[in-house]
Amino acid sequence: MRMMNLKSLTQVKEQSNENHSEEDVKSKRHTYAMDGRKKCEEASGNPRILKTCMEENFQKFKQESRENLSRQNKLKQRFVEEKDAEQSKLKKRQTITGIKETELEELRKEIAKIDSDIAEVQSNPEKFGIDVNKKSRANFYIGLVLLLPITLYLIVFYISASYSAFFRDFAPDASIIQSIFDGQAVSKAMNDPNNGGWQNVVLICTIPFAFMGLGYLIHMFQNATTKRWINYAKIVALFAVTFVFDALLAYYIDKKIFDLEKLPGQEYNLEVAFQSAGFWIIIFAGFVVYIIWGLVFDFVMKEHENMDKIAVFIKGKKKERANKVKIEDSLKQLIQEIKEDKAAIEAGIQELTAKINGFVFESKAYLLYHTEFVNGWNLAIGGIALAKEAKNELLQECKKVSDNHLEKYKLTEVDSENIIYFNTK
Repeated sequence: MRMMNLKSLTQVKEQSNENHSEEDVKSKRHTYAMDGRKKCEEASGNPRILKTCMEENFQKFKQESRENLSRQNKLKQRFVEEKDAEQSKLKKRQTITGIKETELEELRKEIAKIDSDIAEVQSNPEKFGIDVNKKSRANFYIGLVLLLPITLYLIVFYISASYSAFFRDFAPDASIIQSIFDGQAVSKAMNDPNNGGWQNVVLICTIPFAFMGLGYLIHMFQNATTKRWINYAKIVALFAVTFVFDALLAYYIDKKIFDLEKLPGQEYNLEVAFQSAGFWIIIFAGFVVYIIWGLVFDFVMKEHENMDKIAVFIKGKKKERANKVKIEDSLKQLIQEIKEDKAAIEAGIQELTAKINGFVFESKAYLLYHTEFVNGWNLAIGGIALAKEAKNELLQECKKVSDNHLEKYKLTEVDSENIIYFNTK
């Protein structure tokens, strides 16, 4: 019950204040109209006196607006609220700016750390958990020097052995070495009128690379991540395939040599091959050297991987750095945008502060009083003893004075209820 009484009392008070304000407006309008009529009668409608009266009314209204603090506070309330909202936004922007600048500083430290790691890893790889043998570079180049002539040997051997096994006709007095190696194997295979020419060349020239491909697979199976016994099984299978192919080459070459020297009734078979020194010489000239090539190749690749660990580390660090630089650029752009937003908010707060520190001139209220004063002045002109034309001319002159007054204070086109005066003096 008590709360309802207080609420009712508040509503009655507000309604009383509104009624009182309306009565004040009506009273002022009546006062301005009477004042205009009285002063016109005293001045006989003189336009110059009208100009002076309008100036006095404007300054008087302006002074009353400045001194009416309760009314001013009410008119400025929305500016105070806007300023509070803008200050809250500014505080948020400042907090975000601080957070982002801290992130940017940490990011720059991380980028500097990456640059330092890249510069230091080559001289001290153990610090970064990279297990690198310092002799890896020397071992790699030594192995590479050994690998090149062995590779050349295998190419020559398998080209010659393939040509000898598939296409060559042996002379009766040819030795085992002459039977295996032929420096003109490629040209003879190309010019052989009884065979396919260039097709023979393609066949004998690609066979060495098939063997090297098998050697590369052996290296890859050793480093595969599958089960170890599976890798070993694959490696054994590859060695078996290589040995069988070498055995076939040796069998065909040794058979051709045997056929040139055999006696009547003798036949070449596996038992004869296994007892032939030439058969085993051909196998070991190819297969044993092939095994040596595979071991050297595997050694060279492992040493290269050791050397490549540092390069991989540096490559990863550079990629990480590039990603962080992109983030850094995005952060700098975001911080710049936030600072620009802060500057706009601060400018708005300064403008609102100026409005709050100034005073509000109620332009439309003044226009209402001004109109009442002019109407009172014009009514008084109607009572002056003048001819009709003279009265009309006097009214036109007074209207011109009124229009000039409103233009002087930019009150002819008022878009809002109030005008803010930043200068309080």
